[in-house]
Amino acid sequence: MIKVHLSRLMGERRLKIADLERLTKEAGNGLHRNGITKLYNERTDGVKFETLNAICKALDCRVEDIIEYIPDET
Repeated sequence: MIKVHLSRLMGERRLKIADLERLTKEAGNGLHRNGITKLYNERTDGVKFETLNAICKALDCRVEDIIEYIPDET
């Protein structure tokens, strides 16, 4: 299972979705609010490397801060 920690990361930094949208535009890789919202709410079935790059650049973080692999229980 893949766990997305974007909401936690943004909460720790007291950022809203609109703030991240603005930060990614300022960093040169503007993301749309809808895509950010899907990641924030963990309601996406995939994410592009471009998107991860834009978020990492805007938030000055690493990919591991945003997503985590958790092995499925068998």
